[in-house]
Amino acid sequence: GMDVGIVNAHEMLALSEVEPDIKLAAEKLVFNQTEDATDIMLELTKREKARLEALKNGGGPVEAKKISWRDLPVIKRLEHALVNGISQYAEIDAEEARQESEKALHIIEGPLMDGMNIVGDLFGAGKMFLPQVIKSARVMKKAVAYLIPFMEKEKLEKMIAEGKDPNDFDQNDDSNFAGKVLMATVKGDVHDIGKNIVAVVLGCNNYKVYDIGVMCSCEKILEKALEYNVDVIGLSGLITPSLDEMVVVAKEMSKRGFKQPLLIGGATTSKMHTAVKVSPNYFTVEHPVIHVLDASRSVTVVSSLLGDNKTEYTTDIMEEYDEMREDYYAGLADRYFLTFDQAKEQKFAIDFDAIPPAPAPTKLGVTVIDDVTLEDVVPYIDWNPFFQTWELRGRYPNRGYPKIFDDEAVGGEAKKLFNDAIALMKEIIANKSMNLKGVVGLFAANRTDEGEDVLLYASEEDREAGKPLDRFCMLRQQAEKESDDPYLSQSDFVAPAGYKDHLGMFAVSCFGCDALVDKYESEQDDYNKIMSQALADRFVEAFAEYLHRVIRTDMWGYAKDESLDEEDLLKIKYVGIRPAPGYPSQPDHTEKSNMWNVLKAEELAGIHLSESLSMMPAASVSALVFAHPESCYFAVGQVGKDQVESYAGRKEMDLPLCERWLSPILNYERD
Repeated sequence: GMDVGIVNAHEMLALSEVEPDIKLAAEKLVFNQTEDATDIMLELTKREKARLEALKNGGGPVEAKKISWRDLPVIKRLEHALVNGISQYAEIDAEEARQESEKALHIIEGPLMDGMNIVGDLFGAGKMFLPQVIKSARVMKKAVAYLIPFMEKEKLEKMIAEGKDPNDFDQNDDSNFAGKVLMATVKGDVHDIGKNIVAVVLGCNNYKVYDIGVMCSCEKILEKALEYNVDVIGLSGLITPSLDEMVVVAKEMSKRGFKQPLLIGGATTSKMHTAVKVSPNYFTVEHPVIHVLDASRSVTVVSSLLGDNKTEYTTDIMEEYDEMREDYYAGLADRYFLTFDQAKEQKFAIDFDAIPPAPAPTKLGVTVIDDVTLEDVVPYIDWNPFFQTWELRGRYPNRGYPKIFDDEAVGGEAKKLFNDAIALMKEIIANKSMNLKGVVGLFAANRTDEGEDVLLYASEEDREAGKPLDRFCMLRQQAEKESDDPYLSQSDFVAPAGYKDHLGMFAVSCFGCDALVDKYESEQDDYNKIMSQALADRFVEAFAEYLHRVIRTDMWGYAKDESLDEEDLLKIKYVGIRPAPGYPSQPDHTEKSNMWNVLKAEELAGIHLSESLSMMPAASVSALVFAHPESCYFAVGQVGKDQVESYAGRKEMDLPLCERWLSPILNYERD
């Protein structure tokens, strides 16, 4: 059979456009389902040949014209372009359609919305994937942007003809939409790629989306919700402090008497957190609080909330969340936690005489890293999160990259998406529209006498003199274990006083993405806008992987003979770890403030921290670097009040403030 074929992508029909008998015959032939599959296809081929012959004029050897979707009537061309995400003819076809229509609005309400309805139906049925939807939205946006000036002119002319004052013309009239949704990334958080995707998907289904950006205060969110008179409010966030900010918004909405449903989404959110922490502050049948797992669920949720069956829908969710809350608190009651003192007694005790600390770095202090190019880090890219961003997930055994390309359902679209990513990546590299910069710090270090924190020293002389540069506070596991495993803290991986141990850290960023995003936004190109953000994330994660290797083999040099390939690096087969503040091994974002003070990350590399300690630019990574071979990744899990009180005291932080930052991991309800 045929192993490979070359096709013109612009001439391809969507699966839904293939004639049913041809589609059935093709499936039988490709999958060898029946013995007569070949004969059936040959008969259909003869039929097609006869049709082409009938199109010829006369009996001479005239070549039949190739049938192209560009030969269809303009209305059908617009629908085809939308369904297939072909944007290059959007403005040309919009103008031709406008010439044939009474009003420009008829083009939007007719073929454009018809096409988007098909896209929405195919996406909802799982016959179309997120990258295709984003491409379809690009076609829609370009066509609508072209038609808007004509629509505004027509409205003004109608008002004048009716004797109305044209100055009363409302350019923000949104009465033709299925509903209005406000989207915001909460205060202190700068991550918006997921929010952008949801906004595009909702827009594809005729919802007016007011995206008010990132780092939005509660006051701004509620003010804009009233100004735009929206039907639904959606909150997004990536870092754990955003979880608490969502609770603040929910409480304030209840206090002010808001009636809009509240949607919760983002990488750090979960249905359980929404049910336990956010929902009790606002949820009623009239205005529920609902966790939205990903973009593919957003349309179903919003349409259900604005549809006739809203009461039944929200009642079901309310009952589900009530049950989840009961299970959560019952689980807490059943789970036993050691006291902080008991956990410390069962800490991870490394024999630093038998397995001594890593040798001293070749150079102590802070080093600016500004000579690493995008080309340098490309081999270190982990593509799996890229496909997760685009909600493309293969099924076993084709779950990860590159096996996802073999997946029967998503493989073809995954390959197209990957090829688009590589093309844009090459363009970014050639144009130098993104660049990398960071800082690395390597310091003398010992854990404190009580064993819970790590003291940093600028030099060996300062270590000898007992003059610490800074203190890094750590958290210890407290949830009871069914085994004899120790109760871990990152401080366990650093030797006590008397040993010459060290601790590393770094902060890195990918710069230039914001300018590219602005460029593609001005071109109505959501697809490349989101693609740019996704690639910036991949670049900076690869930079972190590349830099960690340089630290191990050169700057610190404790693994000079390391010979792992990139695949092994992604499987974490190297010696040492690089956990980040705010993540499971140290789930406290406030420790980033100490890192920034020590690294001078803002002054030397231009990497800022928001009020919620989100890193800016959004494509940024920071980490501590532990070198001991016994160091490992782990999750602190929930902690008790006795540890939090000790932790707040060691950090010299007020207990209520400390509890707010640690809110997601407390095993008790804070006052």
